[in-house]
Amino acid sequence: MRLFIAVNFQNEVKDSLCGCIERLKENSVRGNFTRRENLHLTLTFLGETPRADSAKQAMDAAAGVPFELRIGGFGHFRRGGDIYWVGVEHSAALTALQASLCTELRRKGFSLETREFKPHLTLGREVSLVPGFDREAFARAIPPMHMRVEKISLMKSERLNGRLTYTEIYAKQLENR
Repeated sequence: MRLFIAVNFQNEVKDSLCGCIERLKENSVRGNFTRRENLHLTLTFLGETPRADSAKQAMDAAAGVPFELRIGGFGHFRRGGDIYWVGVEHSAALTALQASLCTELRRKGFSLETREFKPHLTLGREVSLVPGFDREAFARAIPPMHMRVEKISLMKSERLNGRLTYTEIYAKQLENR
């Protein structure tokens, strides 16, 4: 199974993100855009592994409390094509949760990426924008978004009928301690 651990979004946030994706599509020549049901914030990517039970145990052992997630900003990466994203404001609780999760996963023998955690929400991959696209104006038009994060999810990634599909296979509630 191809697995990752994520924060899934409430419908209101998905609605706002879908509005951003539609505006990006309107200003694109081409691209692979994230479907509504696949919108999420990746905490850590596990890759191909049969060890879902070990991942669940690591999630249960990771320390994390509910927190407010604020979404904003706009940018892109250049990795085999332009990946456009909406950012996540710095959150000490989010950073601590992700670090705790990675520590517990490594204790369970998972080999994880070592690059710095840069939380973002992918809007589209391999995006080619129309000439003259105004990135600053687009960024200013992104509505403020926020939500309370109260759980993290172990997600399975697979192709079903040719479509990339993410399915929650386990959820861990975050608890005030």
